[in-house]
Amino acid sequence: MDRHERLNTLLEMVGQRDRIEVEQTAKELQVSPATIRRDLDHLAGRQLLTRTRGGAVAGNVAYDLPLRHKAATHSAEKQRIGAAAAKLVQRGMVIGLNGGTTATEVSRAIATRPEFNNTDNAPALTVVTNALNIAHELTVRQSIKIVATGGVARARSFELTGPLAELILHEVSLDLALIGVDAVDPLRGLYSHHEAEASVNRLLAARARQVVVVADSSKLGGYAFARICATMDAHVLVTDTDANQSLVQAFELEGVQVIMA
Repeated sequence: MDRHERLNTLLEMVGQRDRIEVEQTAKELQVSPATIRRDLDHLAGRQLLTRTRGGAVAGNVAYDLPLRHKAATHSAEKQRIGAAAAKLVQRGMVIGLNGGTTATEVSRAIATRPEFNNTDNAPALTVVTNALNIAHELTVRQSIKIVATGGVARARSFELTGPLAELILHEVSLDLALIGVDAVDPLRGLYSHHEAEASVNRLLAARARQVVVVADSSKLGGYAFARICATMDAHVLVTDTDANQSLVQAFELEGVQVIMA
């Protein structure tokens, strides 16, 4: 693996185990201990973990990594999920999108669909989003109308949160909300690591006629700090083909249609 992949792998390992040791990690990743030390020093310098004698431990941010460090994780699966979710969007709709890497892939798949790239004066699609990166990428698409919420920007996710974001969402109605999550469980519901993001995501779901959850299989069956909404509030789950079949069946028993891409 290249250095970028290795750094992401180290962050995942620390997040899952709370602590990693240089020698053992070097064996697992089949690189030298010196390489692991340099990588850990680099990540510690960016305040993504805390260095210890002989290894590293998780800081709080290990569970809420910056968007740029999440992007390479399960990237192929997220692209397939994005393409499948984009097929649920129809011309003329008003859709809501939150932030995160999977939602970003949905927005990119939408942007490349030919039916949303007309040259007419009327917009082919309206996208309401609290994600600065998604708004930035879609703004160049003249046939897509972008409505960005206000709010306070979170550096880790590029999402706008707080009362100003909620104020805008209270004034709009959505045909479809496509929501990326940090975890989703058939019994516990949808979750985010951050309570402010969960609050905005909850409102996005409440303002939509149909709610679509986009999440790769690693996020199924878990939970995080802040609950977004109940499973029964979602209508569709788009995930990848590695999803555990028992979990898929559990979601379906809760009335959620599961699409595996």
